[in-house]
Amino acid sequence: MKKKQFVAISAVAALTLLTSCGSGTQLYPLYNYGGAYQSEAGTLYEVWLHKYEKEATPAAFCNLLVGYEILIQKPGGIRQVPPPGLCAEYGYQLLKPDAASTFRDNATDPQKQWFKTDDYETCFRTRGLEMLKKEIELYPESKTFIEPLIEKLTK
Repeated sequence: MKKKQFVAISAVAALTLLTSCGSGTQLYPLYNYGGAYQSEAGTLYEVWLHKYEKEATPAAFCNLLVGYEILIQKPGGIRQVPPPGLCAEYGYQLLKPDAASTFRDNATDPQKQWFKTDDYETCFRTRGLEMLKKEIELYPESKTFIEPLIEKLTK
């Protein structure tokens, strides 16, 4: 009888280990970084950010902004909210001094359609502050870092 119990317990333990480990976290990520489109270079977010940081071209900047907008409007993941830091990073990019003019002068027509306006200065300022506040709303622990940034950017 003890041998049967040992075999049964061993089988349950092995089954538990096999079902709890492995690719389960890959199939159901907590946040979406554009992983549905993942390539060898990484998620879409990683590809966009790397390209922008490496090239620092206006076209790469426009791609990055639209990429942020896509990940924020269609967040995915189990939580269905943008990943930590994404709203803050996006808000900061929108509030850069030349962001609106760079986007206006270099974005393609499909990229411009994401913002539904011709007044990019007002749109980016409003959206940028909105994104910084959204970061605090979604991740209250970020308040310590984001509130001083908002204060500095609104002066």
